[in-house]
Amino acid sequence: MSGKGNCYDNSAVETFFKSLKAEMIWRRRWPTRRQAEAAIFQYINGFYNSRRRHSYLGGISPLAFEAKVA
Repeated sequence: MSGKGNCYDNSAVETFFKSLKAEMIWRRRWPTRRQAEAAIFQYINGFYNSRRRHSYLGGISPLAFEAKVA
């Protein structure tokens, strides 16, 4: 984070957490904290970072973007 009053400090992180909550957290309940942690880990590493479409990549997934650039 940078200085006080800079409204763009956390925008990337806030966008990520909003996506996480809307696409994952608010859609179901988990009986245990361990199951929730495992589901969040799988969401981040199995979907969000690789297959989810990202607007900053022109609406394609990171895997498709890497294949296109390579």
